[in-house]
Amino acid sequence: MQKQRGVSLLGLMVIGGIIALGVIVGMQVVPSFAEYQEIKKAVNLAKDAGTTVPEIRASFDRSVQAGYITTLTGKDLDITKDTKGEIVIRFAYEKKLPLFGPVSLVIDYEGSSKTR
Repeated sequence: MQKQRGVSLLGLMVIGGIIALGVIVGMQVVPSFAEYQEIKKAVNLAKDAGTTVPEIRASFDRSVQAGYITTLTGKDLDITKDTKGEIVIRFAYEKKLPLFGPVSLVIDYEGSSKTR
């Protein structure tokens, strides 16, 4: 008698459950990460567009209206100058993504115009 090969029904159900969980998490995380990338682009555009804090905030707010950014506004940006006198824009926020039932995923995003 030869050895049987293949996956049992229980094994197939476990693998299917793991794949389904990965798809659920991926469907929530990918749009959130895409928004983070848009915020980074908008911050760098705002830095290049203005020299004063109100100009930078206004430029960022225009990018927010044109893009798919719902998490931050110009008021949420931390705008400072470094020791060389260069403008540095920082942002940080927390995104809570509901997965299913009482289970949620919390992602802390942060970035700076220095990290291009």
